[in-house]
Amino acid sequence: MIRHIVFFSARNPEDVEAIAAGLRRLGEIPHSTVFEVMTNTKTDPISGEIDVVVYGEFKDAEALAAYKAHPIYSETTAVVRPLRELRISADVVSTLS
Repeated sequence: MIRHIVFFSARNPEDVEAIAAGLRRLGEIPHSTVFEVMTNTKTDPISGEIDVVVYGEFKDAEALAAYKAHPIYSETTAVVRPLRELRISADVVSTLS
């Protein structure tokens, strides 16, 4: 299983909810087994740069590639990219079942 985790920061704090709403559309793409968009609670006293987190689980690399190739993915990118400052992504293979 691949865990896809992406962190976003907003250029403007007023856009955090618009970013989260735009990213929630990714949940309409059928290739993930788990998908969630969350706003950061910012309770960590050291780091508060991240505003929104996307978390998805995919059966394998092919499912993740199909997710990224879906038209909703590029539509979402077009909406969110102008609003975001930072995007950090990690795709990790989980050893947990």
